[in-house]
Amino acid sequence: MSPKLNRRQFIGVGLATGFTLSFPAPALIGQNPNGKIRLASISCGSRANQLMNIFREQPEIDIVGLCDPDAKRMDATKQKFEVEKTFSDPRDLLEDKNIDAVIVATCNHWHCLGAVWAMQAGKDVYVEKPLAHNPWEGVQTVKAARKYKRVCQVGTQQRSDPMQAEIKDFLFQEKALGNILTARVNHYSIRQPVGKRDTPLEIPAEVNYDLWLGPAQDQPLYRNQLHYDWHWDWNTGCGEMGNWGVHVLDDCRNNVLQDALPFPKRILAGGGRVGYNDAAQTPNIHFVYFDTGSIPVVLGLSNLQDGPDSKSAGKHPGPGSGYIAYCEGGRLEGQRGRAVAYDKDGKEIKQFKGTCGEPNHVQNFIKAVLAQDSSLLNAEVKTGHESSGWCNLANIAVRAGKAYAETQVPEANDIWEDVVTNLQQVLAHNNLSLDNKDITMSSLLSLDPQTGIFVGEGAETANAFQKREFRAGYEVPEIQD
Repeated sequence: MSPKLNRRQFIGVGLATGFTLSFPAPALIGQNPNGKIRLASISCGSRANQLMNIFREQPEIDIVGLCDPDAKRMDATKQKFEVEKTFSDPRDLLEDKNIDAVIVATCNHWHCLGAVWAMQAGKDVYVEKPLAHNPWEGVQTVKAARKYKRVCQVGTQQRSDPMQAEIKDFLFQEKALGNILTARVNHYSIRQPVGKRDTPLEIPAEVNYDLWLGPAQDQPLYRNQLHYDWHWDWNTGCGEMGNWGVHVLDDCRNNVLQDALPFPKRILAGGGRVGYNDAAQTPNIHFVYFDTGSIPVVLGLSNLQDGPDSKSAGKHPGPGSGYIAYCEGGRLEGQRGRAVAYDKDGKEIKQFKGTCGEPNHVQNFIKAVLAQDSSLLNAEVKTGHESSGWCNLANIAVRAGKAYAETQVPEANDIWEDVVTNLQQVLAHNNLSLDNKDITMSSLLSLDPQTGIFVGEGAETANAFQKREFRAGYEVPEIQD
């Protein structure tokens, strides 16, 4: 790319000229004197540092570049990893022809833009979960991987845990528990409020706030800290549903549903942010029903403690963060790094032990990059888009909802009632109830299960959340087939 191009011309000229085809990753790797993949990280936050710790242990990797709008964080990471090249703007990093692949471990609202820009620039991408801040951006990222023929792995690392294949053999090849009837997904974990200021948060001088915002809107922040708590702001994050919900739902989609369909046929969701007088927006309780057309799935999520003096996030069946497959002959309870199967009488019959997926997931990405073969990936971008998409849809359903109203789901009535009852108990222990003004409930919304687009009654309201308005200069490009 011509060095005369300014940053704001980066996307348009790249699309018009097809410059990405002029320096594919294999050629770049071949130019590296030691034959290694030259990797850069877009972000110097905590997750980016965790990933770089794993990547630098791999013999095929040289970490050669860093990018972050926070100069203080970037300087600390530069010293830690002894990296010479640093950039505040990812567009400058992506113009470097001596970088083969990038990690995108930014705030959620930057994931797709960073990944698409990188693939347009001929880089392969390891992008953190959730893939997309909203469904439309996820679609563009999948299209970019196809159009520019790039390897793109999503950071749902449990996909690379060998235990998952053992579980699927147990459930579907051996049929050790018979047919799966229903499934439940849990994430119960206490989080504290983020604070609520009287005046907007002053952005630290070392942060280039324009770059930090990127595609997000420039809105005053009334929480106490800039970093991490962006998760709980719709402008920049996807809440706990996109933070941990994507992991547990991905496990269920993988091991229980076998990725049989991209998106559910219908969805019903309730939830809201209650009990905290803070500046955050995303739900701290969330309950969802997914109609898959085969195995009904329900999800319960809570960040509330089970009463003022409790250290628990509330009572529920199964693991605090994981899933349950209810079968004809018993149940399987799975979570990160382990799973247990029980017979109909509740007797344990088998244990599964896993690795949590790291560093397997990183090694899987490296293997695919070296081979330039996306089919080798365990969490290829389309799979990541779909699992992230279920979470996006659950968030949309709550945002499009109205005041809570009890709703029946006949196909999964028992487990649905259990989820709602469990959360009612947590609320009651905090002197709250489901008729709180901050709790909303969707109608039973229908979707096109191939595209994730809402159809029928309520579709117009829900589909308004499929895409966001981008700030000028940071638009996620619409990729043409």
